[in-house]
Amino acid sequence: MIGSSMERDDPLSPQEGSRRSLPMVQKRLRVRYRAERRFRLYGAAAVGISLLFLAFLFVSIVSKGFSAFWQAEILLDIYFDPEILTQGHLSEVNYPALIKRSLSKRFPDVRTRRDRRALYALVSSGAAFELQRLVERDLDLIGKTLPVWLPADDDVDMLLKGRVDRSLPEQERRLTDRQLAWVDALIQEGRLRMRFNSRFFTSGDSREPELAGILGAAAGSGLTLVVTLLLSFPIGIAAAVYLEEFAPKTRWVDLIEVNINNLAAVPSIVFGILGLAVFLNFFSLPRSAPLVGGLVLTLMTLPTIIIASRASLKAVPPSIREAALSMGASRMQTVAHHVLPLALPGMLTGAILGMARALGETAPLLMVGMVAFIVEIPKRFTDPATVLPVQIFLWADSPERAFVERTSAAILVLLAFLLVMNAAAVYLRRRFQRRW
Repeated sequence: MIGSSMERDDPLSPQEGSRRSLPMVQKRLRVRYRAERRFRLYGAAAVGISLLFLAFLFVSIVSKGFSAFWQAEILLDIYFDPEILTQGHLSEVNYPALIKRSLSKRFPDVRTRRDRRALYALVSSGAAFELQRLVERDLDLIGKTLPVWLPADDDVDMLLKGRVDRSLPEQERRLTDRQLAWVDALIQEGRLRMRFNSRFFTSGDSREPELAGILGAAAGSGLTLVVTLLLSFPIGIAAAVYLEEFAPKTRWVDLIEVNINNLAAVPSIVFGILGLAVFLNFFSLPRSAPLVGGLVLTLMTLPTIIIASRASLKAVPPSIREAALSMGASRMQTVAHHVLPLALPGMLTGAILGMARALGETAPLLMVGMVAFIVEIPKRFTDPATVLPVQIFLWADSPERAFVERTSAAILVLLAFLLVMNAAAVYLRRRFQRRW
């Protein structure tokens, strides 16, 4: 009895304990593996949903904006009447009268004043400027009759693009039944066509959708980014080199580093308010100018460039600095001849990404007045100008249906610029990056 009692009280052997605990371990492993699979599934689902929404957004923008790259045009036989064209300076001549005369000759049955206004409305109000440019380019046209393709009104353009429902009652359409009949007659005669909209890329802004273009906004964005790059890149690199290579580790330097990191997260409109108070109100710089816009964007992009540049400097191995110093190079020579060239590709990448962010900003530029209606193409840094994001904002607020597709088309152009800049950053990083 004593022996059997001692056998029951003996602890389990290691082999027997392992056999008993193995099912429990396997159960825990199965639970862990299931949890890992669920986590991977959740991650894949999140990525898939994000890509789905991104694809939906992109398809929506393309479907609305692709038609803006085509514009309806009407062929009219214009008689450049000397009696009209010699009544004053060429810029003051009544060019719309030439268009009205041609339309009246093409549709002689239109007699009432109301019908004539409806007929003349088929042609864009900016078609007269097309005739003015033709005459100013070639004075020999005076006295001749020539076929000229002129931009159609935006309502006709929307009709040809299928944006107007012809089955609706006349009072619910922008075009009357008679106007639809005239449009059909012009189409049958081959006098109404869709053509690549080169004006969208070669013209400035306009209150008429069929004449509006992005060249003025693109030029304003280019001038603004030039100012931003010329100021932010050298200042940002110099600040990063000093803070990383020469600045002593003091409380003031730590405070500056913390503030730089905090400025990178400040809302962009705060920089716009600062630019309004300093550059416009205090220094009295010209309002709505690329110079002021570039200064504001410089303040906004400096933290990004400094942080990226410091990260590039930190990535250079300390052995390079030690080797240069051991060969007798000074601290400045070590940084200028060895560290900086190796860190420059990462600095360029950070600068390009900062410029890409600046290209898409709207809020700070609204605060400095770059929301004005600008028709002329800016050529100097002090000329009134706007930028692509602000142009998109203005068009999105317009009530005309034709501006909806112009807005989407401008977004496509802006996205193309951003993709090019980001692709350049990726190329520079892969082309010149050194792995230590």
